Amino acid sequence: MKRTVQLFALIVLVSAALGAQQKVIKDQSEYNAYIAALNTQDPVQKASAMEKFVDQYPHSIVKIDALEQAMAAYQQSGNAGMVEDSGKRILALEPNNIRALAMITFLARSRAVQGDAAALATTIEDSKRGIAALSSWTKPEGTTDAEYKSMQDSMTRIFYGAAGFAALQAKDFTQARADYTKAVGAEPADMQDVYQLGIAELQMTPVDVNGFWYLAKAYHLSNGNTAAQDSISKYAKASYRRVHGGVDGWDQILASAEKQSVPPKDFSSLVTLAPTAAELAVEAVRENDPTTLSFSDMEFILHLRDASAENRAAADKVWQSIQDKEKGGAAKLQMNVKVVSASRSEIQAAITDENQEANRADMKIVLEQPATAPPARGVMITVTGVITEYQASPFLFTMSKAQFVPSLKPSASPK
Repeated sequence: MKRTVQLFALIVLVSAALGAQQKVIKDQSEYNAYIAALNTQDPVQKASAMEKFVDQYPHSIVKIDALEQAMAAYQQSGNAGMVEDSGKRILALEPNNIRALAMITFLARSRAVQGDAAALATTIEDSKRGIAALSSWTKPEGTTDAEYKSMQDSMTRIFYGAAGFAALQAKDFTQARADYTKAVGAEPADMQDVYQLGIAELQMTPVDVNGFWYLAKAYHLSNGNTAAQDSISKYAKASYRRVHGGVDGWDQILASAEKQSVPPKDFSSLVTLAPTAAELAVEAVRENDPTTLSFSDMEFILHLRDASAENRAAADKVWQSIQDKEKGGAAKLQMNVKVVSASRSEIQAAITDENQEANRADMKIVLEQPATAPPARGVMITVTGVITEYQASPFLFTMSKAQFVPSLKPSASPK
């Protein structure tokens, strides 16, 4: 970031000086005052000299140029408050001044990163204005092609980087990727934008695995900053494990990104994705007889019924297997369950181990005859009944015509 600010200050100085060279100051005293201020080497003194020039010659043809020089000098001296003040004065006179817009946007983003909500709103507005101004910005007279390209890259990095950051905060990951891609294309060595581009791509649905390359690149760009590298490494490995299913292959990605400037064209083929929960549910039915599945597995498959056509087909097979066991309602199932809550006519119960541990109901039991006294919360009971329906999300079986098994009395269970 420091490198970007220094480069931008240099561009402001050079471009403002070039702009002033194209203007003719007719008054000799005014000319001498401007040149004396322009040639001042100390940034603090230079800013002061330019401010005095503007006060003395408020209608000067180089007033904007002088304010730009003051803004750059304030930046060189580390006076962020006066940088912003100068930028606002310029924009009040020239609303689409691209140099002032860039500096104001840069400073607003810096504050927004620290959690300043007002600065984030400013970042959104100013980055939009800057991008619009950049699209029509032409090469200043007297500027070489190389200088113009350097200015364009700096402005692109600032405006699109800020826009990407704003989109990332709004969780618009597709837009964030588009903006950060332009920013990183203009300045591939900016660690902050490279890192945040990686985050945006890995938060998308579906995930863009190129994000892993950008995280690896950001790790190398932060070389010398141990805290930053540790933070990037932890986030990258956790994300890679979540998407890939393990950390195998991550060290190879990390090593290769150090010497690369952009992700390889075939990078996406190098990262295999771990199967999703929906895919695992379909696979479980494909590879197993539904009648052999545990209730925990059945609930997992039925819960994902609406994920895809394949998941619905898998859920239908599991549901049919339950119906077959009950012989169309003619036969009752016997089950041990934990009471979560109960009334005389209905019990909310937990079937699976994980739901029993969490005291979370996954079955509604409708008693055939009201109970004399409802069972206490937390006890284990044995019931028989017919599972007549289920709700996919949040998951819940319904058992009807239920009865307590009289020979098996409720027993205490840890809550």
